[in-house]
Amino acid sequence: MAKRGGYPGGMMPGNMNNMLKQAQRMQRQMEEQQKAMETREFTATAGGNAISITMTGKREVKNVTINPEVVDPEEVEDLQDLIMVCMNDILNQIEEANNEAVSSMTGGMNFGGLTF
Repeated sequence: MAKRGGYPGGMMPGNMNNMLKQAQRMQRQMEEQQKAMETREFTATAGGNAISITMTGKREVKNVTINPEVVDPEEVEDLQDLIMVCMNDILNQIEEANNEAVSSMTGGMNFGGLTF
């Protein structure tokens, strides 16, 4: 009488073995993509190049450049708004790059919030 459950000889069927290999390959690819994202830099400008901000893929600000012509004590609020617009633009760029990387590895399949 055959045993119930399990697979003969403890071996996984071929398609399960292939799925495991694919998952391991995807994990390696994700780790490589994460490392690549961390070294990338994203730059955004606002206000006709009045302000420029550069961030890494790790979401760390590397550089903020403000055109001296836009610094006026009476326009500090405008400058703050430009910085906010610029930072949000960079974060959107990073998010899009992450989505593209995940999509290329998963063939467009959605794994519910999988990001780097």
